[in-house]
Amino acid sequence: MRILAFLAALFVLGGCQPKTIYVDKGYVRLPAVPRHPAVAYFTLHGGAADATLVSVTSEVAIRAELHESMQQGNMASMKPLDHLALPAASKLVFAPGGKHVMLYDVNPTIVPGRTMPLVFTFADGLRIQYDAPVIAAGDPAK
Repeated sequence: MRILAFLAALFVLGGCQPKTIYVDKGYVRLPAVPRHPAVAYFTLHGGAADATLVSVTSEVAIRAELHESMQQGNMASMKPLDHLALPAASKLVFAPGGKHVMLYDVNPTIVPGRTMPLVFTFADGLRIQYDAPVIAAGDPAK
């Protein structure tokens, strides 16, 4: 009887593992100064296997770049990233002061209250679209 209960627990717990990669808690913050880049933040959840994020793009931005902010002493800096590993069943948080996506030359029709389509592309060819809410520079995060 204990063996059956153990096997049932394993089956239930195994069912809790994420099967596919997904995105949540995302938003795009528009710049305070016109013609400066907007910034996208989100949480990326790993699926059943390791993956590699190679880009995040949008049809309403001319260019998008993965970046990471760093603090060394009193100096803040930012470096571009060409890819990011997403281990299975893990998550990557893109948040202010850390990883983020810079969105250059965003179409002016993208205003607070709308959404902005983001396309996440992985090394194996997987693509995921996520419609991120758009907020103004001073608005609280979504």
